[in-house]
Amino acid sequence: MSIKRPYQICSKTVMDTSDSRITFDENGICDHAIDFHQNVLPRWRTDESGASELQRIVDQIKKDGRKRDFDCILGLSGGVDSSYMLHLAVKEFGLRPLVFHVDGGWNSELAVHNIHVLVDKLGLDLYTDVIDWEEMRDFQLAWVKSGVPHIDIPQDHAFIATLYKFADKYNVKYILNGGNISTECVRNPMEFFYYGTDMMHIRDIIRRFSTVKMQSYPFSSIYRHKIYLRWIRGVTVVRPLNYRPYIKVDAVRLLEQEYGWKPYPQKHFESCFTKFFEGYWLPERFGFDTRRVQFSSLILTDQMSRDEALQRLERPTCDPATIDQEFEYIATKLRISTDELNHYFTMPKKFYWNYRNQERFFNVGARVLKAIGLETSIKR
Repeated sequence: MSIKRPYQICSKTVMDTSDSRITFDENGICDHAIDFHQNVLPRWRTDESGASELQRIVDQIKKDGRKRDFDCILGLSGGVDSSYMLHLAVKEFGLRPLVFHVDGGWNSELAVHNIHVLVDKLGLDLYTDVIDWEEMRDFQLAWVKSGVPHIDIPQDHAFIATLYKFADKYNVKYILNGGNISTECVRNPMEFFYYGTDMMHIRDIIRRFSTVKMQSYPFSSIYRHKIYLRWIRGVTVVRPLNYRPYIKVDAVRLLEQEYGWKPYPQKHFESCFTKFFEGYWLPERFGFDTRRVQFSSLILTDQMSRDEALQRLERPTCDPATIDQEFEYIATKLRISTDELNHYFTMPKKFYWNYRNQERFFNVGARVLKAIGLETSIKR
């Protein structure tokens, strides 16, 4: 499905033809930027009306949760978005969140530090769900063996599934989600980041490459959390960061000053595996640098200049001095040799369309959600 084409880079952002489905208008502006200005920006309210709507939501959360131990649930990864959202939830909104963390076996020391300084200073309890390592290791290795780029699905899926499991278990009706337009308005190309809740796709990868029976791993289909939990159990996802100005550098500065929180070299580097995946595996094996998406989002929301983004993209995605040690660390954690991991790195590339999937169903669902105003964009 990927077609070789002449190189081109967007004149507005730093998205380029490493996204094989990207298109450009006559001014060289990419469809990501056009989609943002036409479909996202007009619906994005960070003014007084957004503040009023957020206050209404917060009041409703408090009202519905007044007889419960928790009035909302928040998944804490230790990254800037979830960390800042926890600060707002407790300090500014006065909410009583159930704070949970999913330990998939790949936490960095920095992430552990950031999680604990927040919950300790805020006086909160942390609920940690530890994924069975034998299952997680084998599941992670199955994706590496499959040859696809989206090898981070085992972690992503576990986080989503556990989030909804906790909400259902504790009968919490509101999930606070750190997803936001300010730093994530450009979506990753689907060829590299396929849907993490396509159970047909997941089962096919497991059937072909897994060697361990998945007995406790928390699977959750999109039907469960988009239909059953949302419309039958009444669980609502709230994204507070979309209702107020959210400037990443300001959030980082506050977290550093208030909690002793420490920043990461790059977004999503809370996990050692994600750092390896986005910092080395994806750019070196598939030629896609996720910083293009991250920087383009910041450009469109006036948090970074295009010139600064281009300068930063000239630096390598990973530290050449430590990549050999990281490669060996990942291989050792997966209990394979570095030669075997290198074999998977150099094997023929495959993509989601080489395996069973429900892409058509997901696309139809996204269009329906967009039509009824529950989704701002269907660009993937």
